[in-house]
Order: sequence, then structure tokens, then C-alpha cells
Amino acid sequence: MKQTTAVGSPRLRSRRRHDVGDALFLRVTQAFALAMVAVVLLALGVTARSAWPAVRAFGLGFLTGSTWDPVADKFGAWPFVWGTLYSSFLALLLAVPVGVAGAIFLSELSPRWLSGPVSFLVELLAAIPSVVYGLWGLLVMVPWLRDRVQAPLNGALGNWPLFSGAPYGVSMMAAALVLAIMILPIITAVARDVLRAVPREQREAALALGSTRWETIWRAVLPFGRVGVLGAVILALGRALGETMAVTMVIGNRPEASISLLNPAYTMASVLANEYAEATGRLHVAALSGVALTLFVITFIVNGLARWLVWRVAHRAGGSR
Repeated sequence: MKQTTAVGSPRLRSRRRHDVGDALFLRVTQAFALAMVAVVLLALGVTARSAWPAVRAFGLGFLTGSTWDPVADKFGAWPFVWGTLYSSFLALLLAVPVGVAGAIFLSELSPRWLSGPVSFLVELLAAIPSVVYGLWGLLVMVPWLRDRVQAPLNGALGNWPLFSGAPYGVSMMAAALVLAIMILPIITAVARDVLRAVPREQREAALALGSTRWETIWRAVLPFGRVGVLGAVILALGRALGETMAVTMVIGNRPEASISLLNPAYTMASVLANEYAEATGRLHVAALSGVALTLFVITFIVNGLARWLVWRVAHRAGGSR
């Protein structure tokens, strides 16, 4: 016999309350998600509007020009773009091998009594404010680099473009080292958690087939977690692109695009921090807004390419499995 629910029954009223609660929860979370999109679009719109006078005055020459002269109202952002990309690339080149190796050690090789304290210290490094890194870099690392590293390199390899210039200390080398130290805990902590999440069966199957410990890590653990490791690298790259204070204190802040590691340089975030508060001319403000817009676009493109790369790697890994 088919049972019906009375209109005023407690079960029907409870079901209606649940339906109303689910609908309300859906709308609230949807509004929060759209609010985040709206904030990003609003920031992009305001920055683009402020940068429009510089875009109209210089066109694409704003990105390719190398002259930054607020007195003469001549602005070219290429030295800042170059400094941002070059320092981030060097930082990744230094930090990724060390970070991934540290993650492998903490997740696969380290004894438990050592893994916990080291993991805590790695995560503590990620929580240190950037200005502390900058102060340490300026007072400790820069003099050491100038006297112990840059001067000998310049004396022995000064004819090479990579080591030409005077050993000032404050330089692209110093900025890359500080950035590498700052992004290292991000890569290590995220990659460690990813590798720990690899199923134990992956390791046991490789060992059962006669693989050594190293072969198990290289052929079974790392391929399974490579998407997460790549995500850790992408997070570190985002941190490196937008870092301001620490880089400003050690890079030298000279608007010059040079391949030399010994020469001072400038980044987009640094020029914004140094000049925006003192900018008085309308075109100067617009040029700085153009630099901010360029940094916004570069970050957007890098994150888009990273998402595509992560998807491609995950797709291939899923197909191979």
C-alpha cells in the first residue's frame, strides 16, 4: 500500500527546512565565490584605468623601453620586467633541487625522531616576515657575498658577461639568494606532504619487484606525486614574482637590464614600493600603475600556464595508469 505524508506532518516540515537551508547555503557560498572574482576584476579595472595615460603615451614602447626618467617624463618598464623574471628564475633554479631533495628526505628517508623537528623548522622559515629576510640579507649576506664570492668571481671570470661589473654586494645574485631562501620552505613543505600522501602500496609493490630504496623513490613515489610537486613549484614562483621588501633591500634598485649576477637591478614590486608614495606627476603615477598592471598580467599568465601544465601532467599520468 502506498504511504502518503500529511501536509502538516513533522517529517514534511523538517524536509522543507532542510531544503531551505541547502538553498541558502548554496546562495551564500555562490555569493562569496563571485565576490572574489569581482574583487580581482575590480582591482584589474582600477589599475588599468590608472595606467591608461602611460599606455596611451608610450604604447608598447612602455614595455620595451629601458629609460626610466621621472624628471623628463620618459618611462620604460623593461628593466623592472627583466629584473622580476630573472630573479624569480634564478631563485627557482636554486631552490627547487634543494626543496625537492629535502622533501624526499623528510618523507622517505628521515627517521621519525628527526623528521618532526626538521619539518617544524622548515614551516617556521615560511612564517618569518620578508623584512626580516631583507634585513639579514643586507647586514650579513651582502657583505659576505661582496668579499668572499663576488670579488673572487669578478677577478677570475670578470670577462664573462655573467660575472662582469664591480662587486657591490647588493646585486641580482643577492636578490636571487634571498628569494631562494624564502621560497625554499614552501617547496619543501608542500612537496613533503604530497610525497607522504603517496599510497604505501606504491612503495611496497616496487620493493617487492626487487627495486632498491632509491629506485622506489625515483620510479614509484616521484611519478605518482609529480603533479603535487609541480604545484609546490608554482606556489613558490608566485611568491617570488610578487616579493617586495626583502628584494628591495638587497637588489640595489638600479633600473638596468643586465645578465650579470654582480650588477644591481630592479623589480616591478620594488619600484612600486620605492616610488609610488613620492610620485607627483600624472604621467609618473600612470607609469607606476602600468608597472603594476604588467605585474598583474604576468602573474595571471604564469598562473594560467601553470594550471595548464599541471592539468597536462595529471592527464598524462592518469592515461599512463
